[in-house]
Amino acid sequence: MNLHLPYLPSMKPVFYILISLLPAVVSAQPKTDTWLKDLLYRNGSSLLESILDHPDSFQYQIIYTRIDRDKKNRPSFHHFYFNVDRSRYFNPASTVKLPTALAALEKRNTQLPQEVTLYSAMLTDSSYAGQSRVETDTSSADGLPSLANYIKKIFLVSDNDAYNRLYEFTGQQTLNEIIHKKGYTQVRITRRFVPMTPEENRHTNAIRFLQNGRTVYEQPAAFSHFEFDFSRQVLIGKAHYDRKDSLVQQPMDFTQHNNLPLEDLQQMLQSVLFPESVPAMRRFQLTPDDYRFLYHYLSALPSESRKPSYDTTEFFDSYTKFFFKAGRRKLPPYLRVFNKPGWSYGFLTDAAYVMDTVNKLEFFLSAVIYVNADGILNDNQYEYEETGYPFFRDLFQVIYTYEKERRRRYTPSFSRLAGN
Repeated sequence: MNLHLPYLPSMKPVFYILISLLPAVVSAQPKTDTWLKDLLYRNGSSLLESILDHPDSFQYQIIYTRIDRDKKNRPSFHHFYFNVDRSRYFNPASTVKLPTALAALEKRNTQLPQEVTLYSAMLTDSSYAGQSRVETDTSSADGLPSLANYIKKIFLVSDNDAYNRLYEFTGQQTLNEIIHKKGYTQVRITRRFVPMTPEENRHTNAIRFLQNGRTVYEQPAAFSHFEFDFSRQVLIGKAHYDRKDSLVQQPMDFTQHNNLPLEDLQQMLQSVLFPESVPAMRRFQLTPDDYRFLYHYLSALPSESRKPSYDTTEFFDSYTKFFFKAGRRKLPPYLRVFNKPGWSYGFLTDAAYVMDTVNKLEFFLSAVIYVNADGILNDNQYEYEETGYPFFRDLFQVIYTYEKERRRRYTPSFSRLAGN
């Protein structure tokens, strides 16, 4: 399959009223490498160029990481940035599922008895207002919920309930402590993806783990005392719909929402795929089996899964692969994308490692864009299809073409990742 698909025409992006989109706090000077900027302008489509011309409207951030191997196949990483600013807030949406899954695995490895495995039945109780019980999972092979099946669903289709259950297992306090101890101090994960108050999100459920029908571990309900820094107010948009579907003529307040800077998201992904490339303190405490499991499901497609299984008319193969989602493009079999995307409130984000086993190339590419022309949040009127996904498609095409053309001294070997 030829990956150089013809350019798909799309609607010209709507240019935004700047004042309706900017957060209340002015960002610091963004990081931009002239080389990457010139590459994108020189080789990008007219749509991509029109977006790049309006950084304040689209609030995009782009990170491209070039990877070079030495004669022993050891990788080195060179990061290039375009308009990257960790102080500029964007809603991370489902990207927080990556650190939540990694923290859940670390907690199992370091705090639970060895009898609790990835596949042990995980029964969740209701212990506080707003909580719900889970005792069955029809999507799993044995009909029971487990850490393994929740993590599968998070990476295959970005399942929200699966994320909620990992959040409850890890606990808000432990989740954020694990992340902050690794140096990701600007990351905060404060909430489930279901309407709850901040107080309710601090409470997490009692959980039991069963092995062969026998209870092997009981986790009591917990309350988080974690102290978040909410000193910076974050207001976005000019109006929003509240939980009662009433239009409020004020910006939406994201001050206490989840936060995950793009640089941290990509480094977390790099720490999983290339653990030896980051300082030990930044690695999650994972087992060899954990790594193999993650390598498979970070790149797996919905059509490749049997338990859980998916209707591929809804969950098509590029459903969570934003660099291919415009036009529902299919990924060629020789190309694997290890990634975690997120989409909400007009923000689209994806952090990906791309591996091409035929052309023998690899790179990281991460980006975020904001597409909300009317400045109203929660109205489901976002330009995802017209502007957002084409932005990811065209960005990928520039980088992929460059990677195919650039010379490498040593050809990479993908034996560690390709077999998963």
